[in-house]
Amino acid sequence: MKPIRLIALTILLTGSGLPLMVHAGAESGVYIGAGVGNSNIKDTVNENDFDMDATGYKLILGYNIGVVPLIDLAIEGSYVDMGEESLGDIEYSQTSFNGFGLAGMSFGPIGLFAKAGLAAWDADTNIGGLKASDSGSDPVYGIGARIHILSVTGRIEYEYYDQGNFDDVSMTSLSLLYTF
Repeated sequence: MKPIRLIALTILLTGSGLPLMVHAGAESGVYIGAGVGNSNIKDTVNENDFDMDATGYKLILGYNIGVVPLIDLAIEGSYVDMGEESLGDIEYSQTSFNGFGLAGMSFGPIGLFAKAGLAAWDADTNIGGLKASDSGSDPVYGIGARIHILSVTGRIEYEYYDQGNFDDVSMTSLSLLYTF
């Protein structure tokens, strides 16, 4: 292949992908999504440590504010069901409604983000037939990575619930989002 044709082909291929890459990081609008992941609760009760895991899910509704290239900003609400966790005769389940502000960096279709917000949670505990319910509102923080192609975003994230009643409450999840 002649050098002039190789240069022209390179320019054509590079130029044709550029609008898609710029659009991928700056799409604004309403998005919906769902995710699934692993929730974890750690605590110490009567000098006994417990570490419980379960499969949970989340439903997500948000709005991307795509006004600045390379910077991702969004507001997001989610419903999270952390599943039912059990260890011996201890059973625990928790749901929450979360509100977040998100900020991140966009590198074409790939991006990194952090989020912070508030979780209004409800929990049910069953220890050997003795049932108790608890609820509260506490801070929640998260970090993650995403890949965005056309109007679909896949993301992996870690969320930490800063609840005073447990040593550690967290969820690691995979989600798919669609932007309108």
